[in-house]
Amino acid sequence: MEDGAGGEMETYTTYEEYLDSQVTETDMFFLESEDLARQLVELGYRGSGDTLKREEFEARKRALRERSSQKTNVPKQLSSMGKDIADSPLLQALQAREELVRNGKLTTIIFIRDRNAKGQEVSGYIDYALRLKTENFEPYFEKRKKIMPKPSDLSYFNWETQTSTSNSTPNFQVIADNETGLLFKNKRDRKVINVDPTAKTPGDNSTRTEIKTTEYLQVVLYDHMTRRKS
Repeated sequence: MEDGAGGEMETYTTYEEYLDSQVTETDMFFLESEDLARQLVELGYRGSGDTLKREEFEARKRALRERSSQKTNVPKQLSSMGKDIADSPLLQALQAREELVRNGKLTTIIFIRDRNAKGQEVSGYIDYALRLKTENFEPYFEKRKKIMPKPSDLSYFNWETQTSTSNSTPNFQVIADNETGLLFKNKRDRKVINVDPTAKTPGDNSTRTEIKTTEYLQVVLYDHMTRRKS
């Protein structure tokens, strides 16, 4: 009974909505008054007969909000926790960033250039936050899977087939600029990240880090600290 009531409570924003849910079309036809119909429901003459009083309704709503807040505050276990990644510079770098990226304080774009399973050279820019949200990253940190660019990532290019794709994500807007090349605009603070390796800086609050590794032909991380508006 308690759980069922809890599920119902989430449906109603106000006590009036809760009362209205128990008023039938027949009630309205005979009573011709929304207020009167609500009063009869509240008194137990209409509806299920065990209608919550306003104080009980508000108390249950408060309890639900507190329970929801507690669930939200439970930290999600990190995919990289406890994994042996001592021999992988990229995985070490991603582990160092995972918590900040998951909680939204940092966004990271991973640039990878390497050969795919067919031996074709491919490259791409990966939104780390989106991948963490949409994929189970444990197999990567366990080294059972290799992180590679996909056509669904921010940007993807197959050098052999000349296949090229670009996709904006919830975190970044892709901007193809004729003069400066590929740019990524952070959707939270609207700052632009310039991934041109010859650029003096990738942009405000952004850093470029080249990862020295033998696992890939090239890996670069672009970190952007997002500033929330006060």
